[in-house]
Amino acid sequence: MTTSDIEQQVNFLIDTRPGKELLEHHYEDVAYEVAPNIYRSSGSTAAYMIVHEAGRIIVNTGMGYEAVHHKAVFDAICAGPTTHILTTQAHVDHVGGVGLFREPETVYIAQANNPACQRDDARIANLRYQTAQIWFDVSGAAAQRIAQKHPGVPMRQDKPTPDVLFEDRYEFSVGNLEVQLIAATGETVDSMIVFLPQSQTAIISNLLGPLFPHFPNLNTLRGDRYRFVEPYLETVQKLRDLQVHMIIPGRHLPIQGAELIDACLARLHGAVDYVHRETLAGMNAGIDVHTLMNDIVLPPELRVGQGYGKVAWGVRTIWETYMGWFHLQSSTELYATRPIEAMGELVQLIGVDVACERAESLVSTDQPVLAVHIAEAILLVEPNHERAAAVMVAAHKALLAQGGDMSFWESGWLRHQIIKWSR
Repeated sequence: MTTSDIEQQVNFLIDTRPGKELLEHHYEDVAYEVAPNIYRSSGSTAAYMIVHEAGRIIVNTGMGYEAVHHKAVFDAICAGPTTHILTTQAHVDHVGGVGLFREPETVYIAQANNPACQRDDARIANLRYQTAQIWFDVSGAAAQRIAQKHPGVPMRQDKPTPDVLFEDRYEFSVGNLEVQLIAATGETVDSMIVFLPQSQTAIISNLLGPLFPHFPNLNTLRGDRYRFVEPYLETVQKLRDLQVHMIIPGRHLPIQGAELIDACLARLHGAVDYVHRETLAGMNAGIDVHTLMNDIVLPPELRVGQGYGKVAWGVRTIWETYMGWFHLQSSTELYATRPIEAMGELVQLIGVDVACERAESLVSTDQPVLAVHIAEAILLVEPNHERAAAVMVAAHKALLAQGGDMSFWESGWLRHQIIKWSR
């Protein structure tokens, strides 16, 4: 296969793994064998079961309520014993079901930063729940459906303590299986690669994000600590050095073929490195962050998906990672008075109706972001202004039409705003 053929396959993966579909979680009635003795159960993030001669290993357990479903479909294939539980990161949709799968002899292994990451989540749990409602169905409908199928099974969200913590690398053998766990900073600082050397398979789940190969979310809109570029690039290189024949992600089916996987990883490494270098060059040239967000784009040969993270957001995160929240543009950044309050003063000066006419004109001339700025200022002055609310709806629909429908996070936020202002 030629290099051109491989690159076309990378593009095909990008095009067929969109972002907004992450808004929907599907639960199949059976677990599918995605590789010899490796079974997948889909959910907010897929759980995996590796069957070996002495029982099974569970890799990621879902949310507490999802674990009931995962366990049922896994038990139908291999009921255990569960010799090991591995979580590739400490996010709640990975660790929530550990308690349901854990047996007296089970060994739960995680990277050493797992407890710290769980503590981070706990500190802002209430805020996380509030923001989750923007992107996820937190009505409990999925949990109710699962509970109806499996009455009486506990659905508690676990906050598990690992039996074994490791810093850089941990290896073990069980049954006929060899397992290598490799620390690799990704979505979290406790991420790890589950590498099966006998088949050259790497279970990475959401290590590089749930969509592969897409630009990473260096800062997620729902809120999380910033993710740094250098460790991400090191992780990509670790995967390349393993020369894996199959990558198993947290979403979608596995990707097979050493050449294709390496081409995907090379593309990701090149894209993130390019954005990092271009942002630094712009910073050192004295260019402001918003100009850089607008100007930095990937060259065609480094095209990756932007259905999860986006290049513009990556630029801003990189800038603030190095420089912090003060953008050095205005004294107003140092104080608690918001720019929208000043705009509200101008709205009152020129009149709400005149301001609204201008916002409506901006929507009609394909400048929806400016229209949102003005409409928000009007609504600050007159919270029940119907025309301004209609501008908000129209502007957010325009943003969806201008490409905002591609990214999971952007699409979810824009749709949330449309619902909010459709009154």
